[in-house]
Amino acid sequence: MAAEAFLLLASFLAVLLLLAQPLGRLMTGLVLDRPLPLTAGFERTLWRLCGIGGAMHWRHYLCAILLFNLLGGALLLAILLLQGLLPLNAQHLPGLSWHLALNTAISFVTNTNWQSYAGETTISYFSTLAGLAVQNFLSAATGIAVLFALIRGFARHSTQDLGNAWRDLVRVTLFVLLPLSLLLALFLVNQGVIQNISPYLTVTTLEGAQQTLPMGPVASQEAIKMLGTNGGGLFNANSAHPFENPTALSNFVQMLAIFLIPAALCFTFGEAVGDRRQGKTVLWAMVLMFVAAAVLVMLAEVHGNEHLTALGADSAMNWEGKESRFGILTSSLFAVITTAASCGAVNAMHDSFTALGGLIPLWLIQLGEVVFGGVGSGLYGMLINVLLAVFIAGLMIGRTPEYLGKKIGVPEMKMAAIYILITPALVLLGTALAMMTDAGRAGMLNPGAHGFSEVLYAVSSAANNNGSAFAGLSANTPFWNVLLAVAMLLGRFAPFVPLMVIAGSLAARRTQPASSGTLPTHGALFVALIIGTVLLIGALTFIPSLALGPIVEHLQLTGH
Repeated sequence: MAAEAFLLLASFLAVLLLLAQPLGRLMTGLVLDRPLPLTAGFERTLWRLCGIGGAMHWRHYLCAILLFNLLGGALLLAILLLQGLLPLNAQHLPGLSWHLALNTAISFVTNTNWQSYAGETTISYFSTLAGLAVQNFLSAATGIAVLFALIRGFARHSTQDLGNAWRDLVRVTLFVLLPLSLLLALFLVNQGVIQNISPYLTVTTLEGAQQTLPMGPVASQEAIKMLGTNGGGLFNANSAHPFENPTALSNFVQMLAIFLIPAALCFTFGEAVGDRRQGKTVLWAMVLMFVAAAVLVMLAEVHGNEHLTALGADSAMNWEGKESRFGILTSSLFAVITTAASCGAVNAMHDSFTALGGLIPLWLIQLGEVVFGGVGSGLYGMLINVLLAVFIAGLMIGRTPEYLGKKIGVPEMKMAAIYILITPALVLLGTALAMMTDAGRAGMLNPGAHGFSEVLYAVSSAANNNGSAFAGLSANTPFWNVLLAVAMLLGRFAPFVPLMVIAGSLAARRTQPASSGTLPTHGALFVALIIGTVLLIGALTFIPSLALGPIVEHLQLTGH
């Protein structure tokens, strides 16, 4: 089993890094605001037709991003409410209730893709294609565009120019997300993932019973849900469903797709700031935390529950909630990938993991999903932690904090602190509100520590824009739909404000040449410093709440 786990992790990382490096270098041109050689003429024509201008101040960039997503959310909300009147509705599904439509619209606009519904019985083909799939692309492009602005803040000096939000959104969508999604969708169709707009099929089983098989444009949705770290599938079983994830190879490629762009952006960062070592340092920190998390979950699930063997079972390994086609090790790896990467797609039921096996995915979400993280959002979250690490190290050794030649002052640290505190405040206050109210507790199907873990996981997933769930929580109620919608909305867009302030402040500063007193921000020591900063902030913020949930559940299970 240990050899299998090693080969699985090693092959995954080897293929990932092999694919990520060329993609990262390709995206460097987008950060540097250079058109691709084959698209220059097309871009000039498009900018002229659309009236898209040149450079933006950070305030203008931020307003453009917020306005774009506000309008997209309003349009998606209208589509979901009016679904019953719109075409491509073979199953004659009605419009969604106001609170479910609001939750779903905000969920997909914020790149969360939390689903308080079963896709087979709730969402029409038109809502999928014109609504959810479109927002899968645009929400992913939003995260990458904000990261581009932050990278330009590091790379440029003595300027207010952070690029143009409209150009970034168009380029990322047309030249990165669409081509990759097309290639992945074709591969998934080859593997057996369905792609159609046919009415649902009624078939007769071998036992003579009637069964309805849902259809839909699954491959196209599956491709962008993985590449864009969105996570919302057409089926309630998500990537455990054979129509979404039919083979071991499709499962492996889906895991690669989740991490591909986040890993590539680390190489993009190094290239754009003119020092590849910086991108590799951040990447190494992510890889080490990811490997540690994957090993811990695998160990927890393989060790399982010893009470089962005491009752006469052949093995203590925890097979509950696992898809037998993929097995325990691959299901554990998928769980770590999807919660580290802000994706939310699942091929196993996290609610059925052991207490410690469920704790790690939950904590990965609560760390801000900076271990690769969502497309764009993972790296800009990690860079905030890098600034904190530089500042802490500077205080410890009595040097002025610098990163990439930019002095890190009090204004940047205030903004970084605000950024770090936003999602923990949403998670802890939201969980407290749910546990204090009858409407919140009414959704809990499990008592005790495990029930608390389900509530904590749901709010953590929403506020950090992950979208996966422990399940066991009936969240399709007005209280839960509104609570999670607010958490998703603020968790996505509130951090944009301190991020853009930091980007604008850094871009306006001069770059200082390195000196003998400059703290090296590459190498093993700085990797350890980044990891220590991430884990320390996560521990100080969430360990008390985790102690009330999965930690207590583990102690109860083991009898300690």
